[in-house]
Amino acid sequence: MTDLRRRDLAALLSASALPPALARPALAQASWPAKPIRFIVPWPPGGLNDLLARAFNDQVSRILGASVVNDFKAGAGGRIGVAEIARAAPDGYTIGMGNLGPLTIFPNLYSNLPYDARRDLVPVTMFAASPLVLVANKDLPASNVAELVALAKQRPGRMNMASVGVGTPQHLVFEMIKERDGLQMEHVPYHGPNQTLPAIFAGDVHAMFDALPLMLPQIRSGAIKALAVTTPQRVPLLPDVPTLAESGYPEVDVVGWYAVIAPAGTPRPVIERLYTAYTEAAATSEIRKLLQEQALIYLPNTQAGFAERIAAETERWARIIKEQNIRVQ
Repeated sequence: MTDLRRRDLAALLSASALPPALARPALAQASWPAKPIRFIVPWPPGGLNDLLARAFNDQVSRILGASVVNDFKAGAGGRIGVAEIARAAPDGYTIGMGNLGPLTIFPNLYSNLPYDARRDLVPVTMFAASPLVLVANKDLPASNVAELVALAKQRPGRMNMASVGVGTPQHLVFEMIKERDGLQMEHVPYHGPNQTLPAIFAGDVHAMFDALPLMLPQIRSGAIKALAVTTPQRVPLLPDVPTLAESGYPEVDVVGWYAVIAPAGTPRPVIERLYTAYTEAAATSEIRKLLQEQALIYLPNTQAGFAERIAAETERWARIIKEQNIRVQ
């Protein structure tokens, strides 16, 4: 046997002695995806989460050359589905959707979460965002944030602000304003816009923050009025509505975001390919049209930048929840 053949045989025997995951990592990652990818949506079908998942994953399936199949695992405000993503095998074939509730607020609000957002999950990219908008009863004598604050100070304990639940972004943004200005306004939690909108129409609720896609039709019809948006820049669909930063609150930069997350341990080349695919999908004319129609925006982000955003928001909500002694029943 020649020296060359001996070396070849030795290399072959050495490789075959390694565990499969170590013997062929490059081959396994290069062939990904070789089968359909399961995309867990931690909310019910039929809503905005469903619409976004289907639209983006249609594009991503085309880009990757493999089907991305939506699997709805609703319950507990997203905690059930996110926990299933966290428990999945980190092979790139189970990923899912996350947002700022399960990833940045709930870790500070619940003591018995079935996952550790930092340890068990990898943020891939934020692929869409929803501005929050501060709206008021159409007859309230306040047309901007300064006038609303002045009115609340004139009527201590007699004004309120609604939200779609304790510990939601809508509630916590209100707490930021309340803390900053020392307002004596009551927080009135409801179970969703089906309850908050009739209350604000009737004047039982004076103001509230909520997602722009839900509020835009009511703003356009004149049923409620918009006082400010929570994004750093004005929203094209509401060009005359100032930002909270313009209104004197530069620290309030909040959007409800939609993100791709994966189980911790998912190979880095897979994460990078997912990031590239969803970023490419966001740039397509179909997705741009959808986001505009749904009053959503796309905020360009890197993987590192998105991870930093999650860490900063987690720290911010932790402080507010602790200082305001916010608890869930």
